[in-house]
Amino acid sequence: MAKDAMDIREFLTTHWSWLQASLPYLAALTAATFALLGLLSALEAILKTRTAQGAVAWAIVLIGFPPLFVPLYWIFGRRKFRGYAMAKRGDTGAIDALTGQLARDYASLETSPEAEDSRLRALPRLSTLPFSRGNKARLLIDGEQAFADMFTHIRRAKHYVLLEFYIVRDDDIGGELAQLLIDKAREGVAIYFIYDEIGSLKLPRDYPQTLRDAGVQMRPFNSTKGTGNRLQLNFRNHRKIVVCDGDYCVISGMNIGDEYRHQHPVLSPWRDTGLAMSGPIVQAVQLCFVEDWYWANESLPALNWTPAPCKDGDQQMLIVSTGPADSVESCALFFETLIHQARERLWIVSPYFVPDTSIIHALQLAAMRGVDVRIMLPEKPDKLTIKLSSFTAIRETLPHGVQFYYYQCGFLHQKVLLVDDDIAAVGTANLDNRSFRLNFEISAVIYDHGFARELSDMLEQDFNQCRQLLPSEVARWSLMRRLASRCAYLFAPLQ
Repeated sequence: MAKDAMDIREFLTTHWSWLQASLPYLAALTAATFALLGLLSALEAILKTRTAQGAVAWAIVLIGFPPLFVPLYWIFGRRKFRGYAMAKRGDTGAIDALTGQLARDYASLETSPEAEDSRLRALPRLSTLPFSRGNKARLLIDGEQAFADMFTHIRRAKHYVLLEFYIVRDDDIGGELAQLLIDKAREGVAIYFIYDEIGSLKLPRDYPQTLRDAGVQMRPFNSTKGTGNRLQLNFRNHRKIVVCDGDYCVISGMNIGDEYRHQHPVLSPWRDTGLAMSGPIVQAVQLCFVEDWYWANESLPALNWTPAPCKDGDQQMLIVSTGPADSVESCALFFETLIHQARERLWIVSPYFVPDTSIIHALQLAAMRGVDVRIMLPEKPDKLTIKLSSFTAIRETLPHGVQFYYYQCGFLHQKVLLVDDDIAAVGTANLDNRSFRLNFEISAVIYDHGFARELSDMLEQDFNQCRQLLPSEVARWSLMRRLASRCAYLFAPLQ
């Protein structure tokens, strides 16, 4: 050991002057290499990034700060989630066969609404399945009601439970869920549980391991699965799904965490909305889960695929599952389609408002043709940069008649849309670039006058807890605020 140390000291003493002389050249070579990589990456971003906004943002930072942003671009600059579409097809085509059979089953349930209302004709093209009839949807307002409803049905499950969440926390509600799932697994109920490993980054390793040891099949979504996907870190599975026995399901904005039960130290109370559903629509939600499960685990669980119309409901519904593996920007098109269909009313609730130019133009046109366009946002944000980004889109739409309302009672996290008096949507997608292009999302469209009235009543109560943003207030915004907003909006695709 002493001899090795002497050899190292001798080597350094002998070559120290050479090393000192070489350092400037090595630094120059490194800088030149990063500059070249930054330029090439910027050219690729300009050619391949889907939006001009994103291309400009990447080009600026790649050329201006290549040592920092070249590695970030290789990780976060990807535009497509690779492998998911191929995995969905599988070797046997089982998922395609399920989809085809369900489409035929749905077609036998009477006439689809898009045949009667031209406003709905584009939506099934964005979905895996057409509209189905014989459904019943119930609003779940905030976490206490939503978790109570989900846990009650999980306790009643006799065959299987499917769960998929973006965030799972090992807190009080996470502990309650874990114990419930362990108890059900001991009863012989099959439990399949997907969580997003990035969204659930703080989840202790022993949480999923304890569930697995009890017989729960809990798996990460595995965004980076495959040799070509190791840097595929910017995509998220943002879906929140619960399915029990193929006859009950929930989608919502709520993850598994105590903050959704009004226990966040800063943002509480937490305002959110979920949707409990029964009827043939459950199989559509189940199909979305199975596609994700097949990617994560490369297997298909044995489930109930027989659609059963409700005896006490006949709502017409459609599930739109969107994500970065789609051939088109399905989530952005989903929002744009609904905005363009509005004739009298368009109410949108989202925690984030950083829309594309096409969405901004659609909102402007809706207001210009006399539609009552209202957008509800949180006054108290969980991400200051996102709220700052929203000011640019607000300034471009407010003068044309779009009305903005800031929710005052805690943090607003629900994702809800109401068109006229008959079309409603509830789901997981936000009005921002991440939901449009980077996240796997799920939304339910309900075509029903009665449900639209219920949703309208709920939103009226929320609007009563808001303050309206007036044009006079926006006119007083300082130059510095407008500049900061524009810069934040420019870099929104990187967030």
